[in-house]
Formats: sequence, structure tokens, C-alpha cells
Amino acid sequence: MTAGLNLVETRKALHRIPELGFAEFETQALVLERLRAMPQDHMEIATWRTGVLVHLKGHHPETRVGYRCDMDGLPIREETGCDFASTHDGMMHACGHDVHMTIALGLVDHFARHRPADDLVVLFQPAEEGPGGALPMMESVEFQAVRPEQIFALHVQPDLPVGHIGIRPGVLFANTSELFVDLVGRSGHAAYPHRANDMIIAGAHLITALQSIVSRNIDPLDAAVITIGRLESGTKQNIIAGRARLEGTIRTLSADTMPIVKARIQAMVDGVSKMFGCDSEIDWGCNYYQVENEAAVTRKFMEFVRSRNLAVIEEVPAAMTGEDFGYFLRDIPGFLFWLGAGTPYGLHHERMLPDEASIEAALRVLIPFFAERAYR
Repeated sequence: MTAGLNLVETRKALHRIPELGFAEFETQALVLERLRAMPQDHMEIATWRTGVLVHLKGHHPETRVGYRCDMDGLPIREETGCDFASTHDGMMHACGHDVHMTIALGLVDHFARHRPADDLVVLFQPAEEGPGGALPMMESVEFQAVRPEQIFALHVQPDLPVGHIGIRPGVLFANTSELFVDLVGRSGHAAYPHRANDMIIAGAHLITALQSIVSRNIDPLDAAVITIGRLESGTKQNIIAGRARLEGTIRTLSADTMPIVKARIQAMVDGVSKMFGCDSEIDWGCNYYQVENEAAVTRKFMEFVRSRNLAVIEEVPAAMTGEDFGYFLRDIPGFLFWLGAGTPYGLHHERMLPDEASIEAALRVLIPFFAERAYR
């Protein structure tokens, strides 16, 4: 589908060098190397931090459209056993961003050789997994210079077969917020509990209390999830813990529900502090806005793909996953869709490895979508 770019080799090269958010130095260098090997007649390349912005000038532009991919990996030790596994110990492309970048490079390669009608901006955005690259990229001078009027993206979905697309008008992904709670009391000997202030007990009370928020403070017709995925406390079995740290995540389908959840969490943390006579601190970490697909253009896309038999369209329910592409869609109309990846392991799993055939499957849809101005 692309004349000059070897998609499979590019995907493997990117998969080998996963890097964390805003540290994608090797990744950026590889992306730039591939881009600079393409025809440059109507292409402008800019960098922002560890990201890249590509502006392909249309031959008869009436609008400017954008396509965005993400670049960063995760702090996960890879166990796929593939011959192009990560060479960066303890890091892995476990969310398919290597595939996302390869698709974006394939898109640029095609339109570098076959000039688009409208201006096309392809964004390689760092730090999607955290601390969040979308908002600062959108605020950058580099982005503002090429700001599109519509914007689109995809995300691999292991649960869908290759050749299938999952999409829906409206909210597709949830609002998300990280959650870090530190409780500080007083440690002591296990034989003298009255002389200490046990933060394991305080943490346990807080974890139990948090579970009532969704069931008792949120409209049952709405959706929210509070998960505490990590509790760190204590040093030895006969020492009362003087500190506890809870780490978790909040997910809500409605933007209005997130502040309600956070207010209740704050109240419960304050209550536990008073109950156990300890100090407390909350860090909300990285926050992402909901991915809300603009209804009209989403339906146009679905009809276009079906009418051309480019892929199998599945209208899917909203998911509690998070993606900072939501910030783009908050300000610019467009959509994100799930791309069938054909792998039995889920996102962020140490064995998650999308089928390379998903790359061509994506380009089979995206190239005609942009070439035929199907976004209008």
C-alpha cells in the first residue's frame, strides 16, 4: 500500500525501542529518519519536545484535517518471545503505540507520493501514557501553526479481529484520573499498638469506604469506577506501619461526574485523617478528558467504510479506558476508533502483540478516507 516504506520492518524497529513519556528520544529520531527518506516536495516537518508534526500541503486545499498517533511505551517487562522484542529492559510497547506510529508513517508515505487535496497534518504525540502530552502539544506554537479543523485517531483493540473497526458516535472512552493518597501516622513495636498509629488499618478503612462512592453517590444510570491497584505500607511483620500509600485510578463516563467523585474522595480522606489522627495528602496525578466522537462525521465515516467494504464496522459500547486524545476532541471535531488487532492478550499485558496485518488493514481505510475527503 505504500511504495517506499517497509511497514513491517518499521514496526519491528519501533517495537524494539519503547521509551517512557517525554523521553522518546530514540523513537523521535527513528520517526524523523523515516520521514526524511520520503519525498519532501510538499512536506514540512517540525518537532516539539520528543514529538513530531508533519504538514502535507494539499494541491487544492479547502480545509485542513489532522491525524494523530501516540509514541510512548510502558514500564512493563516484555514476555512476548518475539524476535523483535524490546531492547530496553523493563519497558515495552504493551499498548500498541509502535503499530500506531507505523500506521501514521504509512499514511505520510502515501500522501508524500500522492499529494492530498486538502492539507493533512499528521501528529506524533509523546507521553500519552503519562504525564499527558496532548494538552501541552495543543498549546504549543508548533501545533497552533498547523491546527486542523477536524482530527482523527485510532487505537488497537485486541478483542477485535484484524479487519474489524469498533466505533460509536458520542462518548467512546471515559474521563480518567490517577489517584495517590499518602497517610502518615506513627510507627512502633507490634507489642505496643497503643503507642503507635497504624496506617495499614487507616488505609484499609479508606479503601473500604471508597467503594461506597459509586454505589451511593453516583446516579445508577451513570457509570464510574474507583480502583485501588496498589497499597504500599510497612517494613516488617512485627513493626506497626507509620505510613501507607494508596495508588489507584478513577474512571467516569460523564465529565460532570468526575468532580463529584473527587469531592467524595477528599471528604473520606479527611475523615480517615481525623479518625486515626494522621496526616494525609492527595495527588490526582494525570487526568484525561473523555473521548467523545462528533456524531455527524463519525456516522459519515461508518457509512463510507461500509459502502466501500473497507472493513467490518462494529458499533461498540463505551469503554472505561482512557486516552488523552480526548483533549483534541474537546476542542476540535473528529473521532477515534478501535482497530482490530487480533491478539489474545489485552492492552498493557506483557504478552500483548498486535498482528502486523492490522497495519495494512488500517491504511486500507485511512488512505481512501483522506484521499476522497470522506470527512466532509
